[in-house]
Amino acid sequence: MTNISRVAFLLASIFLIILASLLIVSGAIGLISAFILSLNDGREEIVQAISYVVIAIAVFDVAKYFIEEEVLRSREKQSLSEARVSLTKFMTTIIIAVFIEGLVGVFERSGKAPEDILYPAALLVVATFMVMALGTYQKLSVNAEREKKEKDLIG
Repeated sequence: MTNISRVAFLLASIFLIILASLLIVSGAIGLISAFILSLNDGREEIVQAISYVVIAIAVFDVAKYFIEEEVLRSREKQSLSEARVSLTKFMTTIIIAVFIEGLVGVFERSGKAPEDILYPAALLVVATFMVMALGTYQKLSVNAEREKKEKDLIG
């Protein structure tokens, strides 16, 4: 059953990498065609291309996480510390992507339609809460690690 799971994660990861690559190619094609049509359209397409690249990087990181943690690792996490570091890396990438997407949205909306700025601003608020939640997780997991070490020393 473990091998079936590994193959499934590998296939899903490969598919995610292909989709992320297509997203980058699509952004590049849109950018080039917009510049051919007009310089003004090209400026707007730059912001869209940035958004595509950020999303693609987040998708690549998800695929990388699946490959590293579910395909290549043949054993369970040995310690709470390993699990914390792995999850922190993964969440940090997602948080950065959400922040950048929010910033791109703010810049994009502020010039064209300032009344539509609530969605990207909400993304920035959500990203801030994600950072706070990750910090809380870090604090609690470090405390749990410390308590486990103390219990192992006593017991």
